[in-house]
Amino acid sequence: MGSGIKKGENIYCIMISVAIIEDIENIRIPLTEYLSEQPEFFLDLSAESVEDYFIRYNQNELPDVVLLDIGLPGISGLGAISMFKQNIPDADIIMLTIHDDEDRVFRALQSGASGYLLKNTPLAKIKEAIINVVEGGAAMSPAIARKVIKFFGQQDKQKKECCLTDKEQLIVAYLVDGLNFRMIAESINLSLDTVKYHAKNIYKKLHVNSKAEVIAKSLRGEI
Repeated sequence: MGSGIKKGENIYCIMISVAIIEDIENIRIPLTEYLSEQPEFFLDLSAESVEDYFIRYNQNELPDVVLLDIGLPGISGLGAISMFKQNIPDADIIMLTIHDDEDRVFRALQSGASGYLLKNTPLAKIKEAIINVVEGGAAMSPAIARKVIKFFGQQDKQKKECCLTDKEQLIVAYLVDGLNFRMIAESINLSLDTVKYHAKNIYKKLHVNSKAEVIAKSLRGEI
């Protein structure tokens, strides 16, 4: 990395190397100027596109943190995360964007981004976010953090609502193994009608309409 920083080191003794990829000049230039003036930072490169960055970057002086816009011309910020992970695997990536919808947020985080900030984030807060990820933390705008918390809260609620009984879980396991209702009934000494009754309860709890959907949810770890 450009600064040779390791997690846990005193960041005030070693400058943090930062790269900025943002196509809008009115955002890129003030951000570049601000970070360049901060004693904790060394501005590695400021580019208007992913393509421009990889043409100009120095493979011997890699950034510690990349501030990456999503809505870029050419390769998008979301599409570029894997490129950075391949070429600069030790860099922390902070998305800096106007988009706050759940799909983009979770796609970015699942792809390996260390943070997600909205472009209306004050410059001082962006500085704090960069320092935070270098120290091993995560960087999120309050609105994004609320979305993440809400998402996992909904996931927990759904799991509680669709909690299956031991008998229902056993039937699901048999379905995943490829058994039909009659075979399941014979395996667990129940009548065919009883197995079908349990199946209807499973469908209702999981909000699905077929055995295939039950199997898919189980294979995805959603049950």
